[in-house]
Amino acid sequence: MPRPFHVKGAGQWTVTPSEGVRKGTGRVLGMLESLLAVGGLMLLRDSVEWEGRSLLKALVKKSALCGEQVHVLGCEVSEEEFREGFDSNINSRLVYHDLFRDPLSWSKPGKALPGGPLEALRALDKRTVSGPATIALDSLSWLLHHLPCPTLCQTLHALSRQDSCPGDTPPGEQVRVLGLLHEELHGPGPLGALSSLAQTEVTLSGTMGQASAHILCRRPRQRPTHQTQWFSILPDFSLELQAEPPLESQPRSDPHTPSVDPTTHLTFNLHLSKKEREAKDSLTLPFQFSSEKQQALLRPGLGQATSHIFYEPDAYDDLDQEDPDDDLDV
Repeated sequence: MPRPFHVKGAGQWTVTPSEGVRKGTGRVLGMLESLLAVGGLMLLRDSVEWEGRSLLKALVKKSALCGEQVHVLGCEVSEEEFREGFDSNINSRLVYHDLFRDPLSWSKPGKALPGGPLEALRALDKRTVSGPATIALDSLSWLLHHLPCPTLCQTLHALSRQDSCPGDTPPGEQVRVLGLLHEELHGPGPLGALSSLAQTEVTLSGTMGQASAHILCRRPRQRPTHQTQWFSILPDFSLELQAEPPLESQPRSDPHTPSVDPTTHLTFNLHLSKKEREAKDSLTLPFQFSSEKQQALLRPGLGQATSHIFYEPDAYDDLDQEDPDDDLDV
């Protein structure tokens, strides 16, 4: 793999030389910057196979390098684990709010917030009163398990300043909320509610050990845009773009692998022997209407009584078939 290099004017985002030549450095950097170009809520939807905390930390690092206020609400991992991998310059710019060690403030009852996690989430809005800010929630799944979904959605709506009209908030006052969401832990209801609030959704997946991000961007008065990027995250949480894996790298079946017969361990036979087939053909089913039985019913033999029906019309019988119910007219 070509050695990545740093591009001036793009913070710590990196691209490989082959990627810059193939796609154009300016266009690649524009795709990266688009993730952080607009405020509002950004969902990072990960799974058990493809974790999203590394991408969250990469976005936090990028925001800190841009000089923004960065607040991290840590719920799932300790502060030491989240700060691990950042240099002292990045760590000095992060304001960490720890809900992992003591989420209900039992060790310090005098400093406990009346609303618990909800009050801690609302307090972040008061700390970002001026200048652009980034709020990282690690994670939304933890908050969903401790707060009602409608309450959390209302708080996120107010926190991301979505109650203001488009254009009222200047670019220097935008608030960006990065929410890590483990989508396998939630049903379609909470996922749909959070998706309706998000301006950007990043769904992580991949193939053959290579990660990809499907990015859905919603902008006011514009059609949603979709794009897919293949990437890897370096140990210092810089992003390295990669080319889409070729179709030839998709897994194929080995022609030398012996095929397994699915009928090997069955408890019944799928085929009949010659004797079994003859016995089956000679068997007369009880509901089968054979030709001998049909002839016996249609042509009674000698000595068998035959039946006849004699009918004499009554004086009041109505034999007019055109209107058999005319005698009911009043």
